[in-house]
Amino acid sequence: MSGGLLRIVFTADDLARVRIASRVDFLWEAVMSLYRLRERGGGREMDGWRRRARADLASAGLLEPVRRTLVPLVPAGAYFPDFLTPIESQGGFDDGIAALGDTPRIRVRQEMAVLHTHAGLPGGLDDLLRGDQRAVRRVSGLVAGYCRTALGPLRTTLESVLGQERTGLARRLVDHGTETMLAGLAPTLRWRPPALEADYPAGDHEIRLGGRGLTLIPSYFCRITPVALLDPRLPPVLVYPVTGRPEPAAGPQDSLAALLGATRARILRCVASGTGCTTTELARRTGASLSNASQHAQVLHGSGLITSTRQANMMVHEISDLGARLVRGERGHPGEL
Repeated sequence: MSGGLLRIVFTADDLARVRIASRVDFLWEAVMSLYRLRERGGGREMDGWRRRARADLASAGLLEPVRRTLVPLVPAGAYFPDFLTPIESQGGFDDGIAALGDTPRIRVRQEMAVLHTHAGLPGGLDDLLRGDQRAVRRVSGLVAGYCRTALGPLRTTLESVLGQERTGLARRLVDHGTETMLAGLAPTLRWRPPALEADYPAGDHEIRLGGRGLTLIPSYFCRITPVALLDPRLPPVLVYPVTGRPEPAAGPQDSLAALLGATRARILRCVASGTGCTTTELARRTGASLSNASQHAQVLHGSGLITSTRQANMMVHEISDLGARLVRGERGHPGEL
Protein backbone atom coordinates (compact mmCIF):
# COMPACT_ATOMS: atom_id res chain seq x y z
CA MET A 1 0.00 0.00 0.00
CA SER A 2 1.21 3.53 -0.64
CA GLY A 3 0.09 7.09 -0.42
CA GLY A 4 -1.49 6.74 3.01
CA LEU A 5 -1.79 9.25 5.84
CA LEU A 6 -1.07 8.81 9.53
CA ARG A 7 -3.32 11.08 11.58
CA ILE A 8 -3.10 11.38 15.37
CA VAL A 9 -6.04 13.32 16.80
CA PHE A 10 -5.57 15.23 20.09
CA THR A 11 -8.02 16.52 22.64
CA ALA A 12 -7.15 19.34 25.05
CA ASP A 13 -6.37 16.71 27.69
CA ASP A 14 -4.00 14.94 25.30
CA LEU A 15 -1.98 18.12 24.77
CA ALA A 16 -1.35 18.19 28.52
CA ARG A 17 -0.29 14.53 28.46
CA VAL A 18 2.36 14.50 25.75
CA ARG A 19 5.44 12.73 27.07
CA ILE A 20 9.00 12.57 25.75
CA ALA A 21 10.90 9.29 25.90
CA SER A 22 13.38 9.46 28.77
CA ARG A 23 16.03 7.24 27.18
CA VAL A 24 17.02 5.31 24.07
CA ASP A 25 14.37 2.67 23.38
CA PHE A 26 16.57 -0.18 22.20
CA LEU A 27 13.69 -2.43 21.17
CA TRP A 28 12.31 0.22 18.82
CA GLU A 29 15.85 0.81 17.53
CA ALA A 30 16.23 -2.95 16.99
CA VAL A 31 13.06 -3.16 14.88
CA MET A 32 13.91 -0.04 12.87
CA SER A 33 17.50 -1.21 12.33
CA LEU A 34 16.31 -4.53 10.88
CA TYR A 35 14.88 -2.56 7.97
CA ARG A 36 18.22 -0.81 7.51
CA LEU A 37 20.19 -4.07 7.83
CA ARG A 38 18.68 -5.67 4.73
CA GLU A 39 18.50 -2.64 2.45
CA ARG A 40 21.08 -0.59 0.60
CA GLY A 41 21.83 3.10 0.77
CA GLY A 42 21.52 5.50 3.65
CA GLY A 43 24.92 7.09 3.12
CA ARG A 44 28.41 6.18 4.27
CA GLU A 45 27.41 6.20 7.93
CA MET A 46 24.69 3.57 7.45
CA ASP A 47 26.78 1.52 5.03
CA GLY A 48 29.54 1.34 7.64
CA TRP A 49 27.14 0.27 10.38
CA ARG A 50 25.60 -2.37 8.11
CA ARG A 51 28.97 -3.95 7.29
CA ARG A 52 30.08 -3.99 10.92
CA ALA A 53 26.76 -5.32 12.18
CA ARG A 54 26.69 -8.19 9.69
CA ALA A 55 30.27 -9.12 10.50
CA ASP A 56 29.69 -8.96 14.27
CA LEU A 57 26.45 -10.95 14.04
CA ALA A 58 28.15 -13.60 11.91
CA SER A 59 31.04 -13.82 14.37
CA ALA A 60 28.57 -14.29 17.25
CA GLY A 61 26.62 -16.97 15.35
CA LEU A 62 23.55 -14.73 15.19
CA LEU A 63 23.39 -13.66 11.55
CA GLU A 64 21.46 -16.68 10.26
CA PRO A 65 19.03 -16.80 13.24
CA VAL A 66 18.35 -13.09 12.71
CA ARG A 67 17.70 -13.68 9.01
CA ARG A 68 15.46 -16.69 9.66
CA THR A 69 13.44 -15.28 12.55
CA LEU A 70 13.68 -11.52 13.11
CA VAL A 71 13.79 -10.28 9.51
CA PRO A 72 10.53 -12.06 8.55
CA LEU A 73 8.84 -10.51 11.58
CA VAL A 74 9.47 -7.00 10.21
CA PRO A 75 8.70 -7.28 6.47
CA ALA A 76 9.40 -4.27 4.26
CA GLY A 77 6.46 -1.91 3.88
CA ALA A 78 4.11 -4.03 5.98
CA TYR A 79 2.86 -4.54 9.53
CA PHE A 80 5.12 -5.94 12.24
CA PRO A 81 3.79 -7.32 15.57
CA ASP A 82 3.32 -4.68 18.23
CA PHE A 83 4.60 -7.08 20.91
CA LEU A 84 8.14 -6.62 19.57
CA THR A 85 8.19 -3.07 21.01
CA PRO A 86 6.57 -3.22 24.48
CA ILE A 87 6.02 0.05 26.33
CA GLU A 88 8.04 -1.42 29.21
CA SER A 89 11.14 -0.78 27.13
CA GLN A 90 10.80 2.86 28.15
CA GLY A 91 11.85 1.70 31.60
CA GLY A 92 15.10 0.26 30.27
CA PHE A 93 16.50 -2.47 28.03
CA ASP A 94 16.13 -5.31 30.55
CA ASP A 95 12.52 -4.35 31.30
CA GLY A 96 11.69 -4.35 27.58
CA ILE A 97 13.30 -7.75 26.93
CA ALA A 98 11.49 -9.26 29.93
CA ALA A 99 8.14 -7.85 28.76
CA LEU A 100 8.70 -9.20 25.24
CA GLY A 101 9.44 -12.68 26.59
CA ASP A 102 6.32 -12.58 28.79
CA THR A 103 3.90 -11.50 26.04
CA PRO A 104 0.59 -13.35 26.64
CA ARG A 105 -0.02 -16.23 24.26
CA ILE A 106 -3.34 -14.89 23.00
CA ARG A 107 -1.75 -11.56 22.05
CA VAL A 108 1.08 -13.30 20.19
CA ARG A 109 -1.43 -15.39 18.24
CA GLN A 110 -3.57 -12.37 17.34
CA GLU A 111 -0.67 -10.22 16.17
CA MET A 112 1.03 -13.04 14.29
CA ALA A 113 -2.27 -13.68 12.49
CA VAL A 114 -2.32 -10.03 11.38
CA LEU A 115 1.27 -10.36 10.15
CA HIS A 116 0.40 -13.58 8.30
CA THR A 117 -2.48 -11.79 6.58
CA HIS A 118 -0.30 -8.88 5.51
CA ALA A 119 2.91 -10.60 4.51
CA GLY A 120 2.71 -14.36 5.00
CA LEU A 121 5.21 -16.28 7.09
CA PRO A 122 8.00 -18.77 6.44
CA GLY A 123 7.36 -22.24 7.87
CA GLY A 124 9.93 -21.78 10.62
CA LEU A 125 7.64 -19.35 12.43
CA ASP A 126 4.64 -21.67 12.79
CA ASP A 127 5.31 -22.00 16.52
CA LEU A 128 4.94 -18.25 16.94
CA LEU A 129 1.73 -18.32 14.92
CA ARG A 130 0.40 -20.77 17.52
CA GLY A 131 1.54 -18.48 20.34
CA ASP A 132 4.04 -20.99 21.71
CA GLN A 133 5.54 -19.35 24.81
CA ARG A 134 8.91 -21.05 24.35
CA ALA A 135 9.12 -19.59 20.85
CA VAL A 136 8.31 -16.12 22.20
CA ARG A 137 11.11 -16.42 24.75
CA ARG A 138 13.52 -17.55 22.02
CA VAL A 139 12.60 -14.44 20.06
CA SER A 140 13.15 -12.33 23.17
CA GLY A 141 16.60 -13.85 23.66
CA LEU A 142 17.45 -13.36 20.01
CA VAL A 143 16.38 -9.70 20.16
CA ALA A 144 18.56 -9.22 23.24
CA GLY A 145 21.56 -10.80 21.47
CA TYR A 146 20.92 -8.72 18.37
CA CYS A 147 20.76 -5.49 20.38
CA ARG A 148 23.99 -6.21 22.25
CA THR A 149 25.86 -7.29 19.11
CA ALA A 150 24.55 -4.96 16.40
CA LEU A 151 23.54 -1.91 18.45
CA GLY A 152 25.85 -2.12 21.46
CA PRO A 153 28.89 -0.67 19.64
CA LEU A 154 26.67 2.26 18.58
CA ARG A 155 25.37 3.00 22.06
CA THR A 156 27.36 6.20 22.58
CA THR A 157 26.19 7.55 19.23
CA LEU A 158 22.57 6.67 19.99
CA GLU A 159 22.77 8.34 23.40
CA SER A 160 24.34 11.46 21.90
CA VAL A 161 22.03 11.92 18.91
CA LEU A 162 18.79 10.99 20.63
CA GLY A 163 19.72 12.76 23.85
CA GLN A 164 20.24 15.97 21.91
CA GLU A 165 16.84 15.56 20.28
CA ARG A 166 15.08 14.91 23.59
CA THR A 167 16.73 17.96 25.14
CA GLY A 168 15.53 20.11 22.26
CA LEU A 169 11.99 18.79 22.63
CA ALA A 170 11.99 19.44 26.37
CA ARG A 171 13.25 22.99 25.94
CA ARG A 172 10.60 23.82 23.33
CA LEU A 173 7.93 22.29 25.54
CA VAL A 174 8.99 24.32 28.60
CA ASP A 175 9.59 27.57 26.71
CA HIS A 176 6.74 27.55 24.19
CA GLY A 177 4.20 24.85 25.01
CA THR A 178 3.06 21.57 23.50
CA GLU A 179 1.63 22.85 20.21
CA THR A 180 4.82 24.72 19.31
CA MET A 181 6.85 21.63 20.17
CA LEU A 182 4.64 19.49 17.91
CA ALA A 183 4.90 22.04 15.11
CA GLY A 184 8.69 21.86 15.47
CA LEU A 185 8.66 18.20 14.40
CA ALA A 186 8.38 19.36 10.77
CA PRO A 187 9.15 18.46 8.03
CA THR A 188 8.64 14.80 8.97
CA LEU A 189 5.37 15.59 10.75
CA ARG A 190 2.75 18.30 10.25
CA TRP A 191 0.83 19.88 13.12
CA ARG A 192 -2.65 20.74 11.85
CA PRO A 193 -4.74 21.25 14.97
CA PRO A 194 -6.18 19.13 16.39
CA ALA A 195 -4.14 16.48 14.54
CA LEU A 196 -0.52 15.55 13.95
CA GLU A 197 -0.11 14.16 10.42
CA ALA A 198 2.52 12.37 8.37
CA ASP A 199 2.78 10.55 5.07
CA TYR A 200 2.37 6.84 5.79
CA PRO A 201 3.29 4.31 3.08
CA ALA A 202 1.59 1.46 4.98
CA GLY A 203 -1.83 3.06 4.30
CA ASP A 204 -4.26 5.35 6.11
CA HIS A 205 -4.15 5.04 9.88
CA GLU A 206 -5.94 7.30 12.37
CA ILE A 207 -5.30 7.27 16.11
CA ARG A 208 -7.76 9.05 18.39
CA LEU A 209 -5.93 9.59 21.63
CA GLY A 210 -9.08 10.21 23.64
CA GLY A 211 -7.29 11.66 26.67
CA ARG A 212 -4.56 8.99 26.87
CA GLY A 213 -1.78 11.32 25.74
CA LEU A 214 1.14 10.39 23.49
CA THR A 215 4.75 9.36 24.05
CA LEU A 216 7.20 10.80 21.50
CA ILE A 217 10.13 8.47 20.80
CA PRO A 218 12.87 9.93 18.57
CA SER A 219 14.72 7.19 16.69
CA TYR A 220 18.13 6.95 15.06
CA PHE A 221 17.27 4.05 12.73
CA CYS A 222 13.79 5.29 11.79
CA ARG A 223 14.93 7.06 8.64
CA ILE A 224 11.93 7.65 6.39
CA THR A 225 8.48 7.99 7.98
CA PRO A 226 7.14 7.95 11.55
CA VAL A 227 5.78 4.70 12.96
CA ALA A 228 2.90 4.05 15.36
CA LEU A 229 1.41 0.94 16.93
CA LEU A 230 -1.57 -0.64 15.18
CA ASP A 231 -3.51 -1.84 18.24
CA PRO A 232 -5.59 1.11 19.56
CA ARG A 233 -5.74 -0.52 23.01
CA LEU A 234 -2.00 -0.08 23.59
CA PRO A 235 -0.47 3.09 25.09
CA PRO A 236 -0.08 5.48 22.13
CA VAL A 237 3.48 6.13 20.96
CA LEU A 238 4.95 7.87 17.94
CA VAL A 239 8.41 6.90 16.75
CA TYR A 240 9.92 9.43 14.37
CA PRO A 241 13.26 10.02 12.61
CA VAL A 242 15.72 12.60 13.87
CA THR A 243 17.79 14.64 11.45
CA GLY A 244 20.78 15.33 13.72
CA ARG A 245 23.82 13.11 13.29
CA PRO A 246 27.08 13.09 15.29
CA GLU A 247 30.45 14.18 13.99
CA PRO A 248 33.17 11.53 13.47
CA ALA A 249 34.69 10.13 16.63
CA ALA A 250 37.96 11.39 18.06
CA GLY A 251 40.98 9.19 17.48
CA PRO A 252 43.05 7.20 19.96
CA GLN A 253 45.31 10.17 20.80
CA ASP A 254 42.77 12.06 22.87
CA SER A 255 44.39 15.38 23.66
CA LEU A 256 41.22 16.79 25.25
CA ALA A 257 41.05 13.89 27.74
CA ALA A 258 44.73 14.36 28.54
CA LEU A 259 44.04 18.02 29.32
CA LEU A 260 40.73 17.76 31.19
CA GLY A 261 40.39 14.11 32.21
CA ALA A 262 38.33 11.48 30.40
CA THR A 263 34.93 12.15 32.01
CA ARG A 264 35.20 15.92 31.82
CA ALA A 265 36.28 15.67 28.16
CA ARG A 266 33.24 13.49 27.38
CA ILE A 267 30.97 16.00 29.09
CA LEU A 268 32.47 18.92 27.18
CA ARG A 269 32.07 17.08 23.85
CA CYS A 270 28.52 16.19 24.83
CA VAL A 271 27.66 19.86 25.37
CA ALA A 272 29.45 20.80 22.14
CA SER A 273 27.49 18.24 20.10
CA GLY A 274 24.17 20.10 20.27
CA THR A 275 22.29 23.27 21.12
CA GLY A 276 21.91 22.58 24.81
CA CYS A 277 22.01 19.72 27.28
CA THR A 278 20.57 19.29 30.77
CA THR A 279 22.60 17.84 33.63
CA THR A 280 20.45 14.70 33.57
CA GLU A 281 21.17 14.23 29.87
CA LEU A 282 24.89 14.75 30.48
CA ALA A 283 24.83 11.97 33.07
CA ARG A 284 22.87 9.60 30.85
CA ARG A 285 24.90 10.23 27.71
CA THR A 286 28.33 10.04 29.33
CA GLY A 287 27.72 7.26 31.84
CA ALA A 288 28.53 9.52 34.82
CA SER A 289 26.41 9.72 37.95
CA LEU A 290 24.12 12.74 38.21
CA SER A 291 26.20 14.28 41.02
CA ASN A 292 29.43 13.63 39.12
CA ALA A 293 28.07 15.17 35.94
CA SER A 294 26.89 18.19 37.92
CA GLN A 295 30.32 18.66 39.53
CA HIS A 296 32.15 18.41 36.20
CA ALA A 297 29.69 20.83 34.59
CA GLN A 298 30.33 23.32 37.41
CA VAL A 299 34.08 23.11 36.81
CA LEU A 300 33.65 23.57 33.05
CA HIS A 301 31.33 26.51 33.70
CA GLY A 302 33.80 28.07 36.14
CA SER A 303 36.56 27.68 33.53
CA GLY A 304 34.49 29.49 30.92
CA LEU A 305 34.19 26.44 28.64
CA ILE A 306 30.40 26.17 28.93
CA THR A 307 27.52 28.37 30.04
CA SER A 308 24.88 27.07 32.44
CA THR A 309 21.39 28.54 32.70
CA ARG A 310 18.49 27.44 34.89
CA GLN A 311 15.23 26.95 32.95
CA ALA A 312 12.29 25.95 35.15
CA ASN A 313 13.61 22.96 37.11
CA MET A 314 16.38 22.15 34.60
CA MET A 315 19.96 23.38 34.32
CA VAL A 316 20.76 23.70 30.61
CA HIS A 317 24.41 23.76 29.53
CA GLU A 318 25.70 25.23 26.25
CA ILE A 319 29.16 25.43 24.78
CA SER A 320 30.97 28.77 25.03
CA ASP A 321 33.15 30.25 22.30
CA LEU A 322 36.22 29.23 24.28
CA GLY A 323 34.93 25.68 24.77
CA ALA A 324 34.03 25.36 21.09
CA ARG A 325 37.53 26.47 20.06
CA LEU A 326 39.07 23.98 22.46
CA VAL A 327 36.99 21.07 21.11
CA ARG A 328 37.60 22.08 17.50
CA GLY A 329 41.28 22.31 18.23
CA GLU A 330 41.55 18.55 18.74
CA ARG A 331 40.91 17.62 15.13
CA GLY A 332 39.34 20.65 13.54
CA HIS A 333 35.76 19.67 14.51
CA PRO A 334 33.75 18.64 17.55
CA GLY A 335 34.32 15.02 18.47
CA GLU A 336 31.70 12.38 19.08
CA LEU A 337 31.28 11.04 22.57
